[in-house]
Amino acid sequence: MKLSLPPHGRPNRVYPPGTPSLHGLASVITGVVVVCALYFGREVLIPITLSVLLSFLLAPLVQALRRFHMGQMPSIFIAVLFALATLLAVGALIGAQLVQLAGDLPQYQEAIEQKIETVQEKTVGRADSLMSRAAATLQRVAPSKPSPPRLTGRAARNAPPVPQQVEVHEPSPTPMQLAQRALSPAIAPIETTFIVLVVTIFILLQREDLRDRLISLFGSRDLHRTTTAINDAAGRLSRYFVAQLGVNLSAGGVIAIGLAIIGVPGALLFGVIAALLRFVPYIGIWIAAILAVFLAAAIQPQWTMAVYTLILFIVVDVVAGQIAEPLLYGHRSGLSPLAVVVAAIFWSWLWGPIGLVLSTPLTLCVVTLGRYADRLNFLTVLLGDQPALTPAQTFYQRILADDPHEAIVQAERLLREMSLIDYYDNVALEGLKLARNDAMRGVLMPEQLARINDALVDIVENLEIADGLPDRLSRTDPADSAGAISASATADLSERHDSHISAHSRLRHESEKTSVLCVPGRGAFDEVTAAIAVQLLGRQGLAPMMATHSGYRSAHPDEPSFKDAPIICIISLDAPDSPPYLRNMLRRTREWRPRATLVVGVGGVPESGPEMGATGASHAAPTFRAMIEECQVAASMQLSRQPSHAAGAD
Repeated sequence: MKLSLPPHGRPNRVYPPGTPSLHGLASVITGVVVVCALYFGREVLIPITLSVLLSFLLAPLVQALRRFHMGQMPSIFIAVLFALATLLAVGALIGAQLVQLAGDLPQYQEAIEQKIETVQEKTVGRADSLMSRAAATLQRVAPSKPSPPRLTGRAARNAPPVPQQVEVHEPSPTPMQLAQRALSPAIAPIETTFIVLVVTIFILLQREDLRDRLISLFGSRDLHRTTTAINDAAGRLSRYFVAQLGVNLSAGGVIAIGLAIIGVPGALLFGVIAALLRFVPYIGIWIAAILAVFLAAAIQPQWTMAVYTLILFIVVDVVAGQIAEPLLYGHRSGLSPLAVVVAAIFWSWLWGPIGLVLSTPLTLCVVTLGRYADRLNFLTVLLGDQPALTPAQTFYQRILADDPHEAIVQAERLLREMSLIDYYDNVALEGLKLARNDAMRGVLMPEQLARINDALVDIVENLEIADGLPDRLSRTDPADSAGAISASATADLSERHDSHISAHSRLRHESEKTSVLCVPGRGAFDEVTAAIAVQLLGRQGLAPMMATHSGYRSAHPDEPSFKDAPIICIISLDAPDSPPYLRNMLRRTREWRPRATLVVGVGGVPESGPEMGATGASHAAPTFRAMIEECQVAASMQLSRQPSHAAGAD
């Protein structure tokens, strides 16, 4: 490819198709177009959106009617008629309550005026008095202005005439105009309701056809995955909306009954408003609460009614949010709290009050779609309530940020659901692997490596007295340990467990503990990994000893600590790669202690692992759990040989 040189002498850059910058620009343009379409097309999109959500609500009712051997058309029309009757009843209830509230307000006029006067005296009255004093002070200080001269004689006659006030009286409206004025506010809601019901009927009638079209649009190559995704999303959304509607109606009914008992006028109206606004979590019910509390405070000279109203809303919200909703659809709605607030602001800006009510259902639909569509997965990450990082990634991120306290808090939270060994295997070990990869790439500076190691040591020391779930290490079923070690090692471990299970049970009650020498590799985080192994071995009734890598290399084979240890663990995150230095350590250890059990770990199973001794005394342990199990089996075998040795000596 030839590059043409521009006048300044630099070659022009030629970007290949599919450049990330072009993809980002296309995504931004697509987002802007979608938002503009939602804003300018709201007159058409709002009824369609309401129809889709209504179809989700009516789908369980249609399926229930179909189970009673009713046809598709009768089931759909019965469900739609039920929805229409419900909407008409709610509309009539709201209208009747508004008329009643408007008629009862004159009865509370004196109390309302008294409350308004009290508020004005406490706020506006004090401010007005202060402003009046300031104005009087300024008037005394400022010089007086001369009054304008008074016109007399000819000047007064030549002055322009003062304009006269003119009143325009419109003719009395005709009966047709009165009817048009009365019916015009109701035409738009009736039209929208008719469109919603018609579209809902067609969606329910062509539900299978729409599903097939979505499958053809999103993933006809993988019918199983796409069908499962669509069915799961539709079922999950339908169950969530029905459960949410039931909870909201129950909460609205309780609020209406409670307000009626307290004596607040328009109790049914506030119950309906609370039920509708509860579709907006966290803030919706409090909008209705503010309206009800203000009315209760205005119509009564005292404040008891307002206090009782506020307590009623607090109790209902706590019971519905902390008891009813978790029992029906879990503690999570699928959206993060920040996403709920941002969605409420966004959809309110786009579609007004209807957008506020529909904000959570619409956002939940988008998040659910993002779980199955790869291109929309970023919406699930941004708006969903699932953790953005895995526990191992969070662990490593806290270490990188030099914040061991947060890592300890995370460990304490996870230890409520898992044992300490599982935490070290699934979280700490995976985080150490991420740190090792960054160290191998050279992105961690020496001072940063030192800080990370210090933070890791602090975490390990703080977890010395940590209590998680009980550790289950004594396994006689090979299937239980299949996830920790390889298949061949599992079978061998199971065989040794069966043959030495009695000796292993005696080991726990033995006063003398078996020594285990832990030797770290020379990796950046091998010493911390060895410290974790020492901590876990000590909690399992063994007597671990830790050596340094340099001290082990310079030691003599007759050193007592190396000579007396029947089990030697070479612990390194480099074990899967089997580097030359690790192979030299294994060779030298086998030469020094040919009878000792040699365990190599952790970090994964080596592809062509280190060569095992001729006696089969070396074992690969990809995890801390597998390493401890290997050490326990070796200790059991060591204990079982002690009586025979004693008999030979006698």
